[in-house]
Amino acid sequence: MNRKLATLIGAQFLSAFADNAVLFTVIAMTMQQLGRGNWYIPALQGSFILAFILLTPWVGALADQHPKPLILLGANLVKALGAFLIAEGIEPLAGYAIIGIGAACYGPAKYGIIPEMTRPELLVRANGWVEGATIAAILLGTVAGARLADDSISSALRVIIALYLASGCSTLLLPKTTQPRTLTVENTILELSKTLRLLVLKKRNLLIILALSLFWSTAATLRVVLVAWAPAVLETETASQIADLTFFMALGIVVGAALVPRLIPLERLRRARFAAYPLSLMLALLAFTVDANFAKLILFGIGICGGIIVVPLNAAIQAVGHETIGSGRAVAAQNFYQNSAILLGMGIYALAASLELEPRDAMLILSIIALASALIIGRNLPSRP
Repeated sequence: MNRKLATLIGAQFLSAFADNAVLFTVIAMTMQQLGRGNWYIPALQGSFILAFILLTPWVGALADQHPKPLILLGANLVKALGAFLIAEGIEPLAGYAIIGIGAACYGPAKYGIIPEMTRPELLVRANGWVEGATIAAILLGTVAGARLADDSISSALRVIIALYLASGCSTLLLPKTTQPRTLTVENTILELSKTLRLLVLKKRNLLIILALSLFWSTAATLRVVLVAWAPAVLETETASQIADLTFFMALGIVVGAALVPRLIPLERLRRARFAAYPLSLMLALLAFTVDANFAKLILFGIGICGGIIVVPLNAAIQAVGHETIGSGRAVAAQNFYQNSAILLGMGIYALAASLELEPRDAMLILSIIALASALIIGRNLPSRP
């Protein structure tokens, strides 16, 4: 740990905290306002994710062509603008989409600056610190943001704007090193399309990408289903009560990620299917749960299984990328596939909710899709390349 890395970790914590706080602030707004259907929250999530997909060819090049601290500062200012516009009464779908643009630009610069500040032998440890700060921010931002919003929407948005500005200002203390690359619009799009194609040429890689995309789409859809399911079944009345549910799922993912190195080495990748099966069954069990404490326990279990699934699959894709197209390009392509799957899941659920599909039925359908996917992928996925 050095001063530069500590500054980056602090900036990342503040920005990620605000990212999660603003989501539950908008959820609180939705719950307090009449006339919003169950389709609104998935549409909100979709508006955020859309920027990650549309800007994929350019955000990496942007971070490579300019000093990364300036990109981090600009991204935080864009996020702050989105939160400010929501506070001023703009349609939250539009404001949250602007925050998504800032978030899409923020990620590549955040990860790209770490090697510029850290010796190669300390790179894994530095990434671990940054990821740890992100996880802490997700957990704390989810709960604290919802509680702030339940007390006062305007106060919550002011705090969120202040956090984005504080994060942006702190990035000015980072070194402005960069490795300029000249990339045009045409070759960034061609490079992305080539990467997307190369990554899924082998059946094993295709199945891993498919599994990861289905997992994150399921997790994202579950989070928005909970917003409709919890008031209807558990009779929750505030955003903070819903945030408590998602907190336990996120905490479970952390625990699962910590357990998995001892359970699933890369050469035994198919073992991940043994976590996918109970995850699917717990989704079905959750649909019929009527007790809030039992629901938290089930969500914690779902999170544990999710962490056990996603960590080895992520590591497998990074290993494939390192040996073929480069780990950075592989991660970028993986993110494109995953965000596309999430957007598709949000769109389908938003349509179903607009047709008045019951949240419990949506959760049951989600469990059936998850189980069928686990059975098909688990049966066909070879452990070794």
